[in-house]
Amino acid sequence: MRTKLAKAGLALALAVSGLALAPAAGAAPAAPSAAPGAIALAPGFYAGGTWQIYQSNRQVVTVNMTQDSSGRLYGSAYHGSTSATIEYGAVVDGTSISFNLSWSNGARGRYTGQLGADRRLSGITFDLNHPSSQATWSTTRVF
Repeated sequence: MRTKLAKAGLALALAVSGLALAPAAGAAPAAPSAAPGAIALAPGFYAGGTWQIYQSNRQVVTVNMTQDSSGRLYGSAYHGSTSATIEYGAVVDGTSISFNLSWSNGARGRYTGQLGADRRLSGITFDLNHPSSQATWSTTRVF
C-alpha cells in the first residue's frame, strides 16, 4: 500500500511540474494490454468452400461456407432435401471451429470441432432442441 501511495505521489508531482513519463525516443511501443474476457485467436485455417461432415449416426451433411478475415463463417448446408443456414456467430478461432445450423424442418444443430494434426476437422454435434441427441463428426477434406 505504501509503495502504491509513493508511486501515485511521484506521478502527481511530475505531472504538476510539467514532466511527463514517456518512453525514450526510439523505444519500441508497449504491447497493448489484454481486454477482460476471452481473446479471439486469428483463424488458423480456412474453412470456406463446400465440404462434407460425416457424423457417427451415419448422417452426411454438406456445408457451403465462406469465411472472412476475422474467421467469421457464413453459408448454408443440406442433408437430403432438408436445407439449413449457418447462424450468426459461427467462427474459426485458432484451430477451433464452431457453428450452428438452423434447419428448414425446425431442427438446430450445434457443431464444435478442432483441426487435427492431419489437417482434418473432427468434433461433436448435438441437436439444440433435444440436447441428448448427440454425435461425433469428422471430415475427409484437408484444411
